[in-house]
Amino acid sequence: MTIPKRVRDALGIEPGDEVAFEPTDDGYVIQKEAPTTESGNDPFETYRGAAESDDTMPERMRRLRGEYPRDVDGEEQT
Repeated sequence: MTIPKRVRDALGIEPGDEVAFEPTDDGYVIQKEAPTTESGNDPFETYRGAAESDDTMPERMRRLRGEYPRDVDGEEQT
């Protein structure tokens, strides 16, 4: 089924997203569904709040990639 671009943009629907059609007295309402796994769980729930830190996002990403400690302009960064 094709959903018009202006409707997709208004609802934030992207390729691969799931939608639901809810019947109303006047027809149907389309809604973007929250992401779920086959078991019905939210696949992102485990990671919510896991990035709480005083580090900036680039610092966190460098740490995740194993780039710390590293030498920047002749000084070791931690």
